[in-house]
Amino acid sequence: MKLGIVGLPNVGKSTLFNAITKAGAEAANYPFCTIEPNVGMVTVPDKRLDKLTELYSSKKTIHTTIEFCDIAGLVKGASKGEGLGNQFLGHIRNVDAIVHVVRCFIDDNVVHVDGRIDPLEDIEIINMELILSDMEVLDKRIMKTKKNLRNGDKTVQKEAAILEKVRAHLADGKSARSLELDDDAAAFVSSLDLLSYKPVIYVANVADSDASECSPETEAMIDTVREFASTENSEVIALCAQLEEEISELEDDEKDEFLQDLGINESGLDKLVKSSYHLLDLISFLTTGPDESRAWTIKEGTKAPQAAGKIHTDFEKGFIRAETIAFDTLINECEGSLSKAKEKGLLRSEGKEYVVKDGDILNILFNN
Repeated sequence: MKLGIVGLPNVGKSTLFNAITKAGAEAANYPFCTIEPNVGMVTVPDKRLDKLTELYSSKKTIHTTIEFCDIAGLVKGASKGEGLGNQFLGHIRNVDAIVHVVRCFIDDNVVHVDGRIDPLEDIEIINMELILSDMEVLDKRIMKTKKNLRNGDKTVQKEAAILEKVRAHLADGKSARSLELDDDAAAFVSSLDLLSYKPVIYVANVADSDASECSPETEAMIDTVREFASTENSEVIALCAQLEEEISELEDDEKDEFLQDLGINESGLDKLVKSSYHLLDLISFLTTGPDESRAWTIKEGTKAPQAAGKIHTDFEKGFIRAETIAFDTLINECEGSLSKAKEKGLLRSEGKEYVVKDGDILNILFNN
């Protein structure tokens, strides 16, 4: 999974990137500090995995990972090349989802590229650049499709109608992701790789004084972001990037204590991971044993053979069945023991039609 962090200059993108990756990307108070995207791999925190490692004395613990890409600040006119915009837009095209950082703090020491604080206007500037870029892509595709219409192919006719529908939606200043489409049309639009069709998590970046409880002024700004996000089924989380960067320098035990002292339930990274998994319909299943305990990321709704194929292609080809138990059941009803789970009849045997659930512990039986 690859997430691209975007936003206007000086909204806290690189600071957030530093916080969640500890990569030390440069964060400075001037536009286009970031030109080439910084990339960092982050392990997905999963306390279930740590518990399994402890229970089964696993030699290795392997978490799933997310790749974060810190993309330079976009400005008005980026789709026409302003501020190296074409280059930056190209970087966005390579990500699975967008983390759009929106400034929801007032600080006279940090300049705003347009000299004002307006979260909704900031969002609209970025979205409009993505929309304009997409319209260029669609215009070329529509022109090509019209040439093929002469053949009378019904599939081409259907595609042409979808392209025109999406083009009209974008012309109204609305992102492609806010357009309601049936499954077939959605699959086709997804294949077009439109920037404004990519799923988005809006990150409302607040001042450190608002990290645990926001002022009415800040809450009003966040509500504006939430209201807009609801029109396109996007996610919204609020955090303080500056504070998250400070937290990232602490050891794990100090981190938990520090968050508790501040009255914060979870770190910004935890919030981002949960939102990205929810946004992209992802879940994790687990495998465990003396050699390793490991988490595997799959799409929600994946059946057992395809989940097994994540571990090894031979597991999918020769799939017989999966022995499985939910992590919570193993811990709460079997004291963490798979042998006790067998004795109690709680270790189930599931076949090819079984849909894997989040937190399932799987043991795959297969033919070589």
